[in-house]
Amino acid sequence: MTTRPPMQPLGLGHLNHPLLGHPVIDHAHADRIGILRAIAPDAKANTPSLNIGIPDTPPVAWLAPVTGGLEWTTDPDAIEAAK
Repeated sequence: MTTRPPMQPLGLGHLNHPLLGHPVIDHAHADRIGILRAIAPDAKANTPSLNIGIPDTPPVAWLAPVTGGLEWTTDPDAIEAAK
């Protein structure tokens, strides 16, 4: 993995990342390739069903399969640009 600049806040708990919208390799999930959709807290980590504030959880990388399907999350340090 490569060193990246610090992630900047975008609002609502989301963070900027240079690979947003680009294919990335998820090394934490058997080098699965997906499109980086967001770096943001996982709201499912909180127990209340109605979450009005920004979850107080570490940010995760939200990835979407290249061919469509269900998104998954991973550690932002586990991703790098797909070649």
